[in-house]
Amino acid sequence: MSRLVRVPQRAEVDYGIEGLEHVLGPSQVVADTYLERVAKYVPGEVLAFFIFINVILEQTVRSGGKSAMMAGIPVILIAKGMLVVGLLLTPLFVWYVREEGDAWITNAFVSTLAFPFWAYALGGVAFDNYWDGNFAAILLAAFTAVSGLFSPRGARRRSKEKKGRPTRPELDVFESSQAS
Repeated sequence: MSRLVRVPQRAEVDYGIEGLEHVLGPSQVVADTYLERVAKYVPGEVLAFFIFINVILEQTVRSGGKSAMMAGIPVILIAKGMLVVGLLLTPLFVWYVREEGDAWITNAFVSTLAFPFWAYALGGVAFDNYWDGNFAAILLAAFTAVSGLFSPRGARRRSKEKKGRPTRPELDVFESSQAS
């Protein structure tokens, strides 16, 4: 299992006889299931970074109140900046961990959309003035249910397969003879 959602691929089935796979039917498509996609779209590593920073900012707000400052900058402004940093880090991280066969663009898109929902649900300091635990749970559950519906497109087939004609091995029944 990959860390990212995989592009659906045709399973390689060896029937032992050249060309038999077209007679027996199309090969099976291997793709991530709905639940696997839901799990893989969660930007876990970026959320861990966000939680670490958020705990520091939350402690500062608890000790200094809503007008708390860090290095002369309001903590709420730093929290909003860290939210933006998390949004930028999510697609970069997905790009960094991609492997061949991963649908990393789809994964980056959905994971970046997921990040603010998770940040809100985790009680990010950037959302202190707007945070409601019940609403956070509803938003996260709704987004999570919808996120699994984002499925990457299958691998592109060769042009002959697009037209509906299977590719078959060429047989040289007649040798071409040159007239002398």
